[in-house]
Amino acid sequence: MIINPLDNVEVNLGNGHKYAICDIKRGSNVIKYGNPIGHAVCDIKKGEHIHTHNLKTNLSGNLEYTYKPDFLPVKHQNTDKTFMGYVRKDGKVGIRNEIWIIPTVGCVNDTAKILAQKTDAVCFEHPFGCSQLGSDAELTKTVLKGLVNHPNAAGVLVLGLGCENNNIKLFKEFLGEYDKQRVKFLNTQDVNDEILEGVKIINELKEFANSFKPQKLPISKLVIGLKCGGSDGYSGITANSLVGSLSDKLVSFGGSCVLSEVPEMFGAEHLLMRRCENEKVFLKTVNLINCFKNYFTRHNQVIYENPSPGNKEGGITTLEEKSLGCVQKAGNTPVVDVLDYGDTVKKSGVSLLNGPGNDIVAVTNLTCAGAHLILFTTGRGTPVGAPVPTVKISTNNTLYKNKPHWIDFNAGALLDGKSMDVLTDELLEKIIDIASGEQTKNEQNGYRQISIFKDGVVL
Repeated sequence: MIINPLDNVEVNLGNGHKYAICDIKRGSNVIKYGNPIGHAVCDIKKGEHIHTHNLKTNLSGNLEYTYKPDFLPVKHQNTDKTFMGYVRKDGKVGIRNEIWIIPTVGCVNDTAKILAQKTDAVCFEHPFGCSQLGSDAELTKTVLKGLVNHPNAAGVLVLGLGCENNNIKLFKEFLGEYDKQRVKFLNTQDVNDEILEGVKIINELKEFANSFKPQKLPISKLVIGLKCGGSDGYSGITANSLVGSLSDKLVSFGGSCVLSEVPEMFGAEHLLMRRCENEKVFLKTVNLINCFKNYFTRHNQVIYENPSPGNKEGGITTLEEKSLGCVQKAGNTPVVDVLDYGDTVKKSGVSLLNGPGNDIVAVTNLTCAGAHLILFTTGRGTPVGAPVPTVKISTNNTLYKNKPHWIDFNAGALLDGKSMDVLTDELLEKIIDIASGEQTKNEQNGYRQISIFKDGVVL
């Protein structure tokens, strides 16, 4: 295993926890990934276990940031790599040709499920759409609009009740222009038999979907979301660094990657800020970080209340350690844009996306930002899946062996000596296969969910 020459710890390959490779004095920084992950609260001897009993975070409060760019330009490469995708009437590209059912309100969730079962459409349940005020109501509409517009859906049925705040009339106004062949609406209060009517509409959408045929498309068209969940001590060493290597390669081919989970940038945001391609992107990144910190303080919560119990059990001690591992998923290429909720990827390269680290909320945000698929690294394992194909990448061999029905790819092979370049190429081929129709484990098992970020009053 490669250790950064600045590090004063190493990760045990048996349990993922940290051990001192030299004596560390009380108050001195503990270094991992070449950066401080906190300070020693007592003297630590060479070979001692380092964790919550003797390591504490250095983070506290808001910080001042200065733009000090330090990045290399993208080395663009020509490639003949392609995938089989679908070109929509508006020119957008999808990697699936599905029918989606999007409820405007949670009251029709079960109706949506029945219609999905009868037609092989895919429905995305949520409990919102009524009794919400202000920005919460707007955010619900924003997320649903992003799903309606996603190119992996060849056709969409927007299913409403009729009396909800987010009723179809208002949602149509929010949605704006749409393809009437591709997007259809049904108010269940307006018809005698909503199941019969819903099946009829979905069958019409299926006929429309059948007009699209897969065609060979350049890999530069791909937009990939980057996510981690249930991290462990190997995450920044294997899976996240592998995804970062893949991100760099895809960007060099003209593709796009999106990194979210803003609270898991805290403590490593300086690395992302150095990579902002200009001062405008830097200032947007500063605003992204500070606004999310203010969200914590507005609710009287500790900004650095992380990692989770599962993270700690897996060997992660401080938020700096978790964040320094997390941001590796975005590789080393310049940050070209910062997206808010409802924004979609516009630029080739790495974009940052506003949103929390919560797994289901984050994969929903990435989907709405236009990600065709999501690379989801995990050391603990999770069955969670997004509306789009969700490629689960294990950080270690044990998880890959024990959860074959969850995990699509094993980054633990790096611990056995497989080279990063070889494994990156293998992951790229896996992504091309999935973009061309191969189902991920979450698709095979029906693990496809959405969740919407909330920060307001429910009546």
